[in-house]
Amino acid sequence: MQTSQEHRSAGIHGFYHQPVQEIDPYGFSRVQILDSNMYSDAGSQGTSVSFDTCLGQFVTLESSSATSGFVVYDSPAASISSNRSPFSPQGSHSCISDPHHSPENIYGSPSSGSSSADEDNILRQKLRELEISLLGPESDITDSDSFCFVSGGYQAEPSASWDWNQMMEMIPRLDLKQVLLACADAVSNADIQRAAGLMHVLDQMVSVSGEPIQRLGAYMLEGLRARLELSGSKIYRALKCEAPISSDLMTYMGILYQICPYWKFAYTSANVVIREAVEYESRIHIIDFQIAQGSQWILLMQMLASRPGGPPAIRITGVDDSQSAHARGGGLDIVGHRLSKVAESCNVPFEFHDVAMDGCEVQLEHLRVQSGEAVVVNFPYVLHHMPDESVNTWNHRDRLIRMVKSLSPRIVTLVEQESNTNTKPFFPRFIETLDYYTAMFESIAAGGSKDVKQRINAEQQCVARDIVNMIACEEAERVERHELLAKWRSRFTMAGFNQYPLSSSTTTAVKDLLKEYDRNYSVQERDRALYLRWRNRDMATSSAWR
Repeated sequence: MQTSQEHRSAGIHGFYHQPVQEIDPYGFSRVQILDSNMYSDAGSQGTSVSFDTCLGQFVTLESSSATSGFVVYDSPAASISSNRSPFSPQGSHSCISDPHHSPENIYGSPSSGSSSADEDNILRQKLRELEISLLGPESDITDSDSFCFVSGGYQAEPSASWDWNQMMEMIPRLDLKQVLLACADAVSNADIQRAAGLMHVLDQMVSVSGEPIQRLGAYMLEGLRARLELSGSKIYRALKCEAPISSDLMTYMGILYQICPYWKFAYTSANVVIREAVEYESRIHIIDFQIAQGSQWILLMQMLASRPGGPPAIRITGVDDSQSAHARGGGLDIVGHRLSKVAESCNVPFEFHDVAMDGCEVQLEHLRVQSGEAVVVNFPYVLHHMPDESVNTWNHRDRLIRMVKSLSPRIVTLVEQESNTNTKPFFPRFIETLDYYTAMFESIAAGGSKDVKQRINAEQQCVARDIVNMIACEEAERVERHELLAKWRSRFTMAGFNQYPLSSSTTTAVKDLLKEYDRNYSVQERDRALYLRWRNRDMATSSAWR
């Protein structure tokens, strides 16, 4: 089965997941741990590590009054695996606040140009300080013996022991982000002992009902466990929506749609650009590669219906994987019927054509472009799901862009998350994911949903799966592959496109939209595109091409 058929977008770009009641436990008689070759984007076959040979190196938590939050583990397997998955009803972990976390935390742009060497040195020093503080006083850590560099990270020698009594006292003073980074560093270096110990620490710090960083930490911890256990695809399948839509799922969709402007940013900016580009056209063919509920085109039809001289004839081709039927309770015919009723009410001549397949499978003949039509192509948070040259030789990402260019479109709109996770090796990708989703979770919290439980469910069902995929999966199984606008510009330019400058009307429309949301959202005009920002972190970009 192709990867595209195993995944439908979540997080910013879709809400296709039913609540998962239980995830099967994983066998640990033998586990394959990815070695230092994890730093290669081509993937790794891994190194098979027997737990029998590592038994003496694993952490065993002692049962005592000082460690009442822990249990005794009789096997190394248990020291990594946790039955407190954030994807289960028992996922609400203890809630210890993170004193180092501040709502004024500054997010660095991935393309800020700051010295990566300096940042690496700072990060390594902090990881070192963290591990020194976590190891007991008898470990006698020095630079020359029990604490050493391993592939850019740090590894405690097997002789070092964890002082869990001291740990329980220190947890409230620890920086959750630094512990997550230390754990990811251990996982990337296949340091099972260190990873297991840090996962136990994280169990006491994360919470799906806590502060934004604690909620994010719960899902990132699950991703780290899944990566270590090579069960990322198993969790992914468990989270896949396999039943018709429920009222609960629609509620989750509505919550995130209302409290976050990400989708409305995409619809608003693209619609203004499209309206201006087809202002004098009598026949318009819109090809939407992620049509979802079709809501974007209701707004556009209403705008075009009132233009001088009467509305144009509109034909919409909706591209959609059949998995999305679960988010609608049916196929694309539901979208077509809905849009037809809107068009009728606006006196707009209308035709709907469905292409019920994943974007990777779309060929020129599926689009049925007719002579005399002004073609409009819409890519809303979808192109990053298309595998590129780093995944397989088909390179559907560039193939689709070239195919669209062959249609001589009047305008192409592109909205994507401004994040760089496509070809980054695991540990840098983990850092990027942590930075980006910290901002997103804080923006979700700022939306002020009155029903906290519903917000938690929305995060679990609509965001967590993307995070697990980026952390736990590699090669074809990793379908969340974001790129920065600069890379998209390179791809579109190589296909023969020129970037279309956005008008002041587009900026004004988005600014008006953001008045409904928290003041920490902003929009910036930069590089002939619009950047949606949370505080000073770029979250999404909107651009146009022709």
